[in-house]
Amino acid sequence: MPAVERRQPTLLHVFPTFATGGVQVRFACVANRFGRRWRHAIVAMDGNSACRERLNPDLDAIYPPIVLPKGNALRTVGRCRAALRDLAPDLLLTYNWGSIEWAIANLAPIVRHVHVEDGLGPDEAIRQFRRRIWTRRFVLRRSTVVVPSHLLQRTATEVWGLPPPVVRLIPNGVDLARFAGSAARPDGPPVIGTVAALRAEKNLGRLLHAFKRVRQQMPARLVIVGDGPERAGLEALGAELGIAGDVRFAGHTPRPESEYAGFDIFALSSDTEQMPLSLLEAMAARLPVAATDVGDVRLMLAAANQGFVVQKDAAALGDALLRLVREPDLRRAIGAANRARAEQEYDQEGMFAAWASVFDGN
Repeated sequence: MPAVERRQPTLLHVFPTFATGGVQVRFACVANRFGRRWRHAIVAMDGNSACRERLNPDLDAIYPPIVLPKGNALRTVGRCRAALRDLAPDLLLTYNWGSIEWAIANLAPIVRHVHVEDGLGPDEAIRQFRRRIWTRRFVLRRSTVVVPSHLLQRTATEVWGLPPPVVRLIPNGVDLARFAGSAARPDGPPVIGTVAALRAEKNLGRLLHAFKRVRQQMPARLVIVGDGPERAGLEALGAELGIAGDVRFAGHTPRPESEYAGFDIFALSSDTEQMPLSLLEAMAARLPVAATDVGDVRLMLAAANQGFVVQKDAAALGDALLRLVREPDLRRAIGAANRARAEQEYDQEGMFAAWASVFDGN
C-alpha cells in the first residue's frame, strides 16, 4: 500500500497587529528556522501584516481575512469561536492582551491553546487593571502561558495568580553570526544608536534629551533606526532642542545588522520592556549599552555593563552615555563582555528548540 502522507499541523497565530515588532520578528525567526514543519495561519486583528516581509516565501503560511464586529464583546467572542471551528487548527496561539477575545472564545476548549505574553503596554506599565488581572486568571488558568522574562514570570504567578506549572519561561535568543559587529567603527565622533518602533512607550524623547546633555560636553552623533507614529513629533523635538544636525532618523529596515555595525554605543530609553530583542542584538554586535532599568535589562547584560543601567530619567541616561562617549577603551571592554554573555546565554538555537517544543505540545 502507498504511504499515507502526514498532514502538517496547522498553527493559528492571532496577533493584535502583525506590524514589525519584537514578538512578530521572533515568531518570524522561529517559523523560518523550521520551514514547512508546520502550516501557519496568521491573523492580524488590526489588518496590518507588514511583518510578512520577514517570513521566507517558501513557508506554508496563510492570512485568513477575519473581520470581527466592534462594540459588542459577545458577538466578537462568538465570531472568534466560529472562526476556530471553521479553520480547525491543531493549536491556537494568542499574543498579548489584545488577542484575549480568542482565548475567551476557546474557554470551552475547541483546540489546544498557548498564550504568549511578551510585555505590558504603556497602559499597564505602572498599574495593572483589576479587570485584566481577573480575566487572565480565569481564562488562562488551563492554557500554557509563555513569557520571555523573569519579571513577567513573577507577574503571571504572583499578580495574575496563574498556577506556576502553566507558566513557561522561554528567554529570547539572537543570531550571533548575523550580529557579529564590526572590528573597526567608522572614523569621526562616537555614534550612539538605538533600534526601536517609534511608539510612546519607547520614550525616545527621553533619549533626545539625554543626547542633548551629551552634545553639550562632547562631539557625538545619534542614529534612531525604526519608524512609527511618534516620528514627526520626535523630529520636531530634535529641532527644538537644537540637536537635529547630529541626529539621523534612519527609518525602518528589515535587516538592521549593518546599522548596529556602525554604532559605538547602544541606547535604550523605554518606559517598559521585558527582554528586548534589540538589546540582545546590541550585545551580539559587541556594543556597550546605556539603558533605563526596565524588565530584565539589568539581568541580561554583562556585569561590567550593569552600572550603565539607570533610572527612567533623561539626565541619568545622558550621564551614562557621556561616560561611554568619553572612554573608548571602556566601550570596547564592555562590548566584548556583552558579546561573551550573549554567546553563553542567548544563542538563538536554544530558543528555537524551546519554541518547537511548545508548538509540538511537549
